[in-house]
Amino acid sequence: MAGTLFIERGLRSPSSTRFWGLLVLAAVIASAGVVGDSTATVIGAMIVAPLMTPILGSALALVLARRRQVVRCVLLVLGGALAVVAIGMLLGWIVSPPDAFASNSQVSSRISPRLVDLLAALATGTVGAFALVRADISDTLPGVAIAISLVPPLAVTGMLLTVHRYHDAGQSALLFATNVAAIVATGTMVFLCYGVRAGAEEAGMSVGRFRGSTLAAVVCVVLLVAAPLTAGTIGVAHDRSLAADARPVAEDWAATGKWQIASVEARNGIVVIGVLGLPPQPAPTALRAALDAHGMGDADLELHLVGGRTHWCPADTRTCTVKESGRS
Repeated sequence: MAGTLFIERGLRSPSSTRFWGLLVLAAVIASAGVVGDSTATVIGAMIVAPLMTPILGSALALVLARRRQVVRCVLLVLGGALAVVAIGMLLGWIVSPPDAFASNSQVSSRISPRLVDLLAALATGTVGAFALVRADISDTLPGVAIAISLVPPLAVTGMLLTVHRYHDAGQSALLFATNVAAIVATGTMVFLCYGVRAGAEEAGMSVGRFRGSTLAAVVCVVLLVAAPLTAGTIGVAHDRSLAADARPVAEDWAATGKWQIASVEARNGIVVIGVLGLPPQPAPTALRAALDAHGMGDADLELHLVGGRTHWCPADTRTCTVKESGRS
């Protein structure tokens, strides 16, 4: 197990070259899948991605109380995460879509982490650690790789940074942090329950003293991640209600100019509406006024029109400004 999870120090060692090679390829595949809005391609990146190895390695190092190995695994996770974000930024800069990825389903599904994502990550991390200590169920690892989302959120983070969607980039990074915390926590518990420490001592490995404070720190990290996820869960519920209320108002507004509503979403209290049609366009200020009249005056409005133009209509105002290519 140690040979599987602990990556060797030398950059030219087999485990190190395998880790970095697969990580770069997974980052490119994930970024391409996000740009192409292809679920199948993103799933392929999940299977290839090797980030779960140093994350579970961190859990094993914690159980064995090997501090240097803990630091090395953590540095590998951080370095790998930064590499994926950088690749995502590169592809995002090259593509730079007019709507700033507003209509991309791969992006939208990773910028609203909730408590249910933490629960799913805890269950998935448990299965991953369980598969390592039980050789008879190791064939479940590909399914674990698909279920746990590690590389795609980082690729999304990099792309959103290039289009200046900093809050959403932070949310996708939070999803990655949630999965990491869940894997470390569940991995630590599974390794402890299966007596990995005793097995390591019998094998002649150096094992340090495991302290209760280590376990408490792991639990605190999970709780720390759970706090913003709770707020996110409440925010998602509010956004869904806001989008449902805004849709009929937007459809009535678009009908005056024979336009069509392509999408209605709400993100962090901002109503985001996509509209298709031929000139002349209905006045964005009229939609702003209609939303105000229906009790949505406290929600900002972002209106995406065909051709890449975006109108920004802040709350509590009757004026709208034009943003080009989805940027201020």
